[in-house]
Amino acid sequence: MTVTHVNPDSLHRNPAFSQGVIVEGPGRFIFVGGQNGVDGEGKVVADDLAGQTRQALLNLIAVLEAAGATPADAVTMNVNLVAPADITAAFPVVGEVWGPHPAAVTVLQVADLGPEGALVEISAMAFVS
Repeated sequence: MTVTHVNPDSLHRNPAFSQGVIVEGPGRFIFVGGQNGVDGEGKVVADDLAGQTRQALLNLIAVLEAAGATPADAVTMNVNLVAPADITAAFPVVGEVWGPHPAAVTVLQVADLGPEGALVEISAMAFVS
Protein backbone atom coordinates (compact mmCIF):
# COMPACT_ATOMS: atom_id res chain seq x y z
CA MET A 1 0.00 0.00 0.00
CA THR A 2 1.23 3.49 -0.87
CA VAL A 3 0.07 6.70 0.83
CA THR A 4 0.49 10.01 -1.03
CA HIS A 5 -0.37 13.42 0.42
CA VAL A 6 -2.13 15.84 -1.95
CA ASN A 7 -1.74 19.62 -1.54
CA PRO A 8 -2.66 21.50 -4.75
CA ASP A 9 -0.76 24.73 -5.35
CA SER A 10 -4.09 26.62 -5.51
CA LEU A 11 -4.81 25.88 -1.82
CA HIS A 12 -3.09 27.15 1.29
CA ARG A 13 -0.55 24.88 2.96
CA ASN A 14 -0.35 23.98 6.60
CA PRO A 15 2.26 21.66 8.11
CA ALA A 16 -0.36 20.20 10.48
CA PHE A 17 -2.49 18.51 7.78
CA SER A 18 -2.81 17.48 4.14
CA GLN A 19 -5.63 18.71 1.92
CA GLY A 20 -6.07 15.15 0.66
CA VAL A 21 -4.56 11.68 0.91
CA ILE A 22 -4.40 8.92 -1.72
CA VAL A 23 -4.18 5.29 -0.58
CA GLU A 24 -3.21 2.99 -3.46
CA GLY A 25 -3.47 -0.76 -3.71
CA PRO A 26 -6.03 -2.52 -5.88
CA GLY A 27 -7.83 0.74 -6.62
CA ARG A 28 -7.24 4.02 -4.83
CA PHE A 29 -9.02 5.59 -1.90
CA ILE A 30 -8.69 9.36 -1.78
CA PHE A 31 -9.38 11.09 1.53
CA VAL A 32 -9.96 14.83 1.31
CA GLY A 33 -9.56 16.79 4.53
CA GLY A 34 -12.11 19.38 5.60
CA GLN A 35 -12.32 22.22 3.11
CA ASN A 36 -13.58 25.62 4.22
CA GLY A 37 -14.74 28.47 2.02
CA VAL A 38 -11.26 29.96 1.89
CA ASP A 39 -8.99 31.16 -0.90
CA GLY A 40 -5.43 30.09 -1.65
CA GLU A 41 -4.16 32.19 1.25
CA GLY A 42 -6.60 30.66 3.74
CA LYS A 43 -8.87 33.72 3.90
CA VAL A 44 -12.66 33.26 4.13
CA VAL A 45 -14.15 34.36 0.79
CA ALA A 46 -17.74 35.24 1.77
CA ASP A 47 -19.91 36.10 4.77
CA ASP A 48 -22.76 33.78 3.78
CA LEU A 49 -23.24 30.00 3.74
CA ALA A 50 -23.87 29.80 -0.02
CA GLY A 51 -20.68 31.69 -0.93
CA GLN A 52 -18.55 29.70 1.49
CA THR A 53 -20.09 26.41 0.36
CA ARG A 54 -19.28 27.26 -3.26
CA GLN A 55 -15.61 27.85 -2.41
CA ALA A 56 -15.39 24.80 -0.11
CA LEU A 57 -16.71 22.61 -2.94
CA LEU A 58 -14.32 24.17 -5.46
CA ASN A 59 -11.47 23.45 -3.03
CA LEU A 60 -12.70 19.89 -2.60
CA ILE A 61 -12.85 19.42 -6.38
CA ALA A 62 -9.31 20.85 -6.72
CA VAL A 63 -7.99 18.20 -4.33
CA LEU A 64 -9.92 15.43 -6.09
CA GLU A 65 -8.61 16.52 -9.50
CA ALA A 66 -5.04 16.77 -8.18
CA ALA A 67 -5.46 13.18 -7.01
CA GLY A 68 -6.86 11.98 -10.36
CA ALA A 69 -10.53 11.86 -9.34
CA THR A 70 -13.77 13.78 -9.92
CA PRO A 71 -16.90 14.46 -7.88
CA ALA A 72 -18.41 11.35 -9.51
CA ASP A 73 -15.81 9.27 -7.62
CA ALA A 74 -16.82 10.61 -4.19
CA VAL A 75 -18.46 7.98 -2.02
CA THR A 76 -18.91 9.95 1.22
CA MET A 77 -19.01 13.59 2.28
CA ASN A 78 -19.10 15.10 5.74
CA VAL A 79 -20.48 18.62 6.09
CA ASN A 80 -19.96 20.62 9.26
CA LEU A 81 -21.98 23.81 9.69
CA VAL A 82 -21.63 26.41 12.41
CA ALA A 83 -24.85 26.27 14.43
CA PRO A 84 -27.45 27.46 14.02
CA ALA A 85 -27.50 26.99 10.24
CA ASP A 86 -30.06 26.37 7.53
CA ILE A 87 -28.37 24.02 5.08
CA THR A 88 -31.05 24.64 2.44
CA ALA A 89 -29.25 27.92 1.61
CA ALA A 90 -26.41 25.81 0.20
CA PHE A 91 -28.51 23.38 -1.88
CA PRO A 92 -28.56 25.43 -5.14
CA VAL A 93 -24.78 25.90 -4.96
CA VAL A 94 -24.17 22.18 -4.42
CA GLY A 95 -26.19 21.33 -7.52
CA GLU A 96 -24.41 24.00 -9.55
CA VAL A 97 -20.81 23.32 -8.46
CA TRP A 98 -20.81 19.63 -7.46
CA GLY A 99 -23.31 18.43 -10.06
CA PRO A 100 -25.47 15.28 -10.03
CA HIS A 101 -23.05 13.16 -8.02
CA PRO A 102 -24.81 12.14 -4.81
CA ALA A 103 -22.60 10.59 -2.17
CA ALA A 104 -23.45 9.30 1.27
CA VAL A 105 -23.62 12.53 3.29
CA THR A 106 -23.41 13.30 7.00
CA VAL A 107 -24.30 16.83 8.15
CA LEU A 108 -23.39 18.08 11.60
CA GLN A 109 -23.87 21.42 13.30
CA VAL A 110 -20.87 22.50 15.36
CA ALA A 111 -20.01 25.40 17.65
CA ASP A 112 -17.02 26.67 15.64
CA LEU A 113 -14.63 25.89 12.79
CA GLY A 114 -10.93 26.73 12.45
CA PRO A 115 -10.77 29.92 10.38
CA GLU A 116 -12.46 32.93 11.96
CA GLY A 117 -15.77 33.56 10.20
CA ALA A 118 -15.92 30.09 8.62
CA LEU A 119 -19.47 28.74 8.38
CA VAL A 120 -18.91 25.41 6.60
CA GLU A 121 -16.32 22.66 6.27
CA ILE A 122 -16.68 19.75 3.85
CA SER A 123 -14.56 16.59 3.75
CA ALA A 124 -14.90 13.60 1.43
CA MET A 125 -13.67 10.16 0.53
CA ALA A 126 -13.48 8.98 -3.07
CA PHE A 127 -12.57 5.68 -4.72
CA VAL A 128 -10.99 5.26 -8.14
CA SER A 129 -10.53 1.77 -9.55
